[in-house]
Amino acid sequence: MTRSPSRKKTSAATSSKPKSALKPAKEEQDNPGSVTVEVAAVEVPELTEDEQRDRLHLERKVEQAFVEAGKALMELRDRRLYRSTHKTFEEYCRDRFGYSRDAAYLKISATTVYENIQKYLPTIGRQIPLPTSERQVRSLAKAELEPPQQAHVWEQAVEEAGNKIPSGRIVQSVVDRIREGTKVPNPYREGEICVLLPKDNPELRGKSGCWGVITHVGDYSCTVQTWDEDYTVKIEHLKSLELLDDDCKFMQQLCLRLRRLHQVADHDVSVDWLLQGLGKQAKPYLSALQARLLAAMEREYGLDGKKKQ
Repeated sequence: MTRSPSRKKTSAATSSKPKSALKPAKEEQDNPGSVTVEVAAVEVPELTEDEQRDRLHLERKVEQAFVEAGKALMELRDRRLYRSTHKTFEEYCRDRFGYSRDAAYLKISATTVYENIQKYLPTIGRQIPLPTSERQVRSLAKAELEPPQQAHVWEQAVEEAGNKIPSGRIVQSVVDRIREGTKVPNPYREGEICVLLPKDNPELRGKSGCWGVITHVGDYSCTVQTWDEDYTVKIEHLKSLELLDDDCKFMQQLCLRLRRLHQVADHDVSVDWLLQGLGKQAKPYLSALQARLLAAMEREYGLDGKKKQ
């Protein structure tokens, strides 16, 4: 029996000499119509065996009681144990658990509320039951009360429920009364110019640094008009530019001009570049070039009041 000569295998992974992106590979030489473009990959550190084991352990906790779930999610986020499969914590939660961004962070917040209640509840004289589900403390997680206030609200809700674990509706009613009794006047006024602060508000994602005009003032929120949309946000998501009245009027007029341009159907992509730039320039003036560019685009789409020749 004749043995065929052995062929020496080559592996790109074992070669220490990097390929040139300009030198065609053998397949490209055989097939001139094909082109291979090599892109350098960014190295992401793989999870260690300990981290892999911890990830699995924490994932199981997420599917259990709400306190353990919140703690597990917090650790998965803080240690970035999702990094081997996902770029962001939000994507990981959606794919692995079916949670939206809000749902994941609400579970984390609910765990913090539980721990605050446990820490600050009075323990002398009687035993007060602790929350058993995320739904019961959801309104506390959203209310942004101080930890001792959270415990006080829970104590009152337990009393209203006949010293039993209260429903989320009862807790919400106590939260509403507490906030109404400690109402802080909204510091903003209509026509004021503010910058948006996204913080933990998913609706403001990508809007960091955008400025807008306040068009409505509520008890705890404001409606803000920006170059592309109206947003109703809590007062903690706003920062006033503290402009003089004349400067506010300039920004109000500028906002209207930008919105009119944005609303032009089928406008050129260069319009969006200008709008996004001016929409984040929180200053009560335009440079000479910016003014000319904006005026030129308004003329192009007939927004300057003059008929195109």
